[in-house]
Amino acid sequence: MLAKRIIPCLDIKDGRTVKGVNFVQLRDAGDPVELGARYSEEGADELVFLDITATHEKRKTLAALARDIARHLRIPFTLGGGIKSVEDVGVLLDAGADKISINSAAVRRPELISELAGGFGSQFVVVAVDAKQVEGEWYVHLNGGRLATDIKLFDWVKEAESRGAGEILFTSMNHDGTKAGFANEATARVAELVQIPVIASGGAGTMEHFSEVFTSGQADAGLAASIFHFGEIPIPQLKEYLHKQDIPVRL
Repeated sequence: MLAKRIIPCLDIKDGRTVKGVNFVQLRDAGDPVELGARYSEEGADELVFLDITATHEKRKTLAALARDIARHLRIPFTLGGGIKSVEDVGVLLDAGADKISINSAAVRRPELISELAGGFGSQFVVVAVDAKQVEGEWYVHLNGGRLATDIKLFDWVKEAESRGAGEILFTSMNHDGTKAGFANEATARVAELVQIPVIASGGAGTMEHFSEVFTSGQADAGLAASIFHFGEIPIPQLKEYLHKQDIPVRL
């Protein structure tokens, strides 16, 4: 069995790392490059940097940040936010990013997934999906969760894979920032529907939550933000705990 990955996520707004609850009530969590360097030293497997307002505010991509991150990190990192074209991705990969994440732009124009997979390879393409459960059904949301759609989560992840996505990053908006646990049932359903790795996001609050998402949730990676940013769960201790639970991790 492949090792399960621990991935700190750094949501970026105005050049700073921020964290909120259910995609709102944002508070400052520090400098993204400094935090990323710390996580690299602590044993994180990968990092994800997402400019959470890039699409909403029509900003350009994060090439300057990518160069800064690449100078300070020794682990793979994914960048997302405002990516709309092959040219955008080329700039980020040239600047040092290992993978890119697309979300709203992929939903609006699904052909973008195929173009990026064809141009760079599926292994570079992470399709992020922000979804909210409404009256028992999971629906995809856009623009950092601001815009609801009638697109169903499970239909969309299958289409994303068919178009060339290399990974799915599924964030439950219902669980985001609550520290009440991941959306394990929905995550498991996503994992059963696709053959590519699934990264679970939203709701991590304890080490047990990671154990649960790797077992009942069938996730390949667990992503979290505030518990790492504010020192609530040190990554080395989390990995040691998971190892004792017979969950394969890189120590």
